[in-house]
Amino acid sequence: MSDRPAPPGSGTRTVVRMTAVCCAAISVTALIFGAVPAGARELAPIDGYGRLSDETRVSYWAHPLRGAKVRARPRPRGRVITRLHLATELGSPEIYLVLSRRRAPTGDDWLLLRLPMRPNGTTGWVRESTLGALHRVRTQLVIVRPKLRASLYYRKRLIWRADIGIGRSGTETPKGRFYIREGLRLGDGNGPYGAHAFGTSAYSENLSDWPGGGVVGIHGTNEPELIPGRISHGCVRVSNPKVRRLRKKMPLGTPVWIR
Repeated sequence: MSDRPAPPGSGTRTVVRMTAVCCAAISVTALIFGAVPAGARELAPIDGYGRLSDETRVSYWAHPLRGAKVRARPRPRGRVITRLHLATELGSPEIYLVLSRRRAPTGDDWLLLRLPMRPNGTTGWVRESTLGALHRVRTQLVIVRPKLRASLYYRKRLIWRADIGIGRSGTETPKGRFYIREGLRLGDGNGPYGAHAFGTSAYSENLSDWPGGGVVGIHGTNEPELIPGRISHGCVRVSNPKVRRLRKKMPLGTPVWIR
């Protein structure tokens, strides 16, 4: 992606409860969007096997076609970990980050996925036929907790940076490798979640009983004076001007590394 802004992807207006993304209960009218810079939705057919996503310079994601079983090993009788979900907790189409591809002795092609579930960092295998077309992204969001800073890279080139608020003691923002699953417009930005929010594949390690399961979000705020700081229940807060710019630069499927 270059520094020039690009038009957002199409979306559907819907009423949702902002429970999953931000670990709190608030009703909003939001536009579920895909922040889609030029080329981000380019179909990316694959021919080879092995690692597909390096989660830095190039990564791939896909929508599930059905609620297929996800297995611990790429074989029909591998242990079942979970099933693919067609929608996120907020009702937007679910996406999965595709890590690698392997051909099983049976001749079936399998894909290794990052899974939006507990424990954080879980991966699993599905038959390639259970996913739709692959889409390519070339961005990575890096969140450095000790520095209270987030940086977005395009092919390892810095294109956005912001001071942030993260989880306070007892509800820390989890560390690990994740990805952006969905985005929401939240109106004028005067609410507690600011102008925009992104849902990630990360889950709070301490708030599993919260509505929506405690999905970790990245969102704006109406209290920018608290940033930078350890101020949240685990979500990442960004000032509204910064989150508006991020919305133009960060496509769905972008890998997220929280350090």
